[in-house]
Amino acid sequence: MPNSIVKQTRIADLGGPRIIVIGGGFAGLEVIRNLKYTNAQVVLFDLHNHHTFQPLLYQVATSGLETSSIVFPLRKRFSHRPNFYFRLGEVKHISPSENTIETSIGKARYDYLVIASGATTNFYGMQDVQRNALSMKTIEDSIQLRNHILRNMENALLVDDPEQKNSFMDYVIVGGGPTGVELAGALAELKSHVFPKDYNELDLSEMDIHLIEAGPRLLNGMSEKASAKALQYLKEMGVDVKLNCAVKSYDGYELKINENEKLISRTVIWAAGVKGNPIDGLPAEVIARGNRIQVDAYNRVKGFENIFAVGDVALMDGDPKYPKGHPQMAPPAMQQGKLVAENIKRLIEKKPLKPFSYMDKGSMATVGRNRAVVDIGAFRSQGFFAWFIWMFVHLLSITGFKNKVFTFFSWFFSYLSYDRSNRLIIGKPRNEP
Repeated sequence: MPNSIVKQTRIADLGGPRIIVIGGGFAGLEVIRNLKYTNAQVVLFDLHNHHTFQPLLYQVATSGLETSSIVFPLRKRFSHRPNFYFRLGEVKHISPSENTIETSIGKARYDYLVIASGATTNFYGMQDVQRNALSMKTIEDSIQLRNHILRNMENALLVDDPEQKNSFMDYVIVGGGPTGVELAGALAELKSHVFPKDYNELDLSEMDIHLIEAGPRLLNGMSEKASAKALQYLKEMGVDVKLNCAVKSYDGYELKINENEKLISRTVIWAAGVKGNPIDGLPAEVIARGNRIQVDAYNRVKGFENIFAVGDVALMDGDPKYPKGHPQMAPPAMQQGKLVAENIKRLIEKKPLKPFSYMDKGSMATVGRNRAVVDIGAFRSQGFFAWFIWMFVHLLSITGFKNKVFTFFSWFFSYLSYDRSNRLIIGKPRNEP
């Protein structure tokens, strides 16, 4: 029996154009979905065999949802498409001169390439923070964070020293965007409604939740009214919000902020920013600020006719409304994916391409039960109605009917009972062998 197996992509050549999509996130799925009525072969490469609904990762991390509620198998999503192929593998290098990609399972050729590889957490060069803080970009990250939170509460029961006990019970979230605000609110609800029942031996008044934001306000991409309301909600829920506060270092126990301040916590959750995740092989000059790939108005990588980049990894110049690029969020990614699919079909049919124009459909964030903020154009809403809108929009956006149903009933049960049923520690701590 051989000691190793030589893996190959083994993708059948159908004779027509081959479109390779790198990444099964929001942008990549939208490209594939809109290539439905084309005779081209569509091949998706991803490190995972599922799509993750990232806006709800924080609810998995705080025991609000089952893991299966926000992931959906990629093969199942397009199982009805005879010209669709999926390969589980990492794309490591692009060779534009040869129209090929090098992957962990071998080479593959393309006629058209769409880079939808998304973004990774941006620690802004702070290596100690990167080593010791927790991020939340994948389903694995969320499970690890849930394990960490619950294990910390278990460990707090085992120590007598007040500082050590508080280091297990205190949580610091860095980043006042939607992810940070939603996570802080979810932790505050755990403290108020769940942990007092599970950990009645602990004095939960000693549990502190800190939210650190480097700027002067929360939810910088939303209106001043939404920002102020989110701040009010968090303070009412007992969250300590620190604005104009910069992180200096973190060693896993002591977090240094500003010049002379510090916080003691074994849990720092980094939600302070992302950077693009480009693929090696493209010219260095097309990698712009934020590690994003420069694209033209048609989402073509600059200098190439048959390579596109979409979503978080793409930086489109020339839009006067977004001089620093479009927001690294799901709506721009999905809109770009839809247009790129149409433009590839136009290239195949030798028709002129259509430029991208982003339609901002608004922003929203939930802080907790009956508390949310919504900005849709000139419409502003806060409180219960905004919370209802947030739930409705997210339910519609989740991939898979079963996932929508599971999520709805999880939320309904939690609303009635104030309970979080998914309080499970699975696996070992990340620092254990």
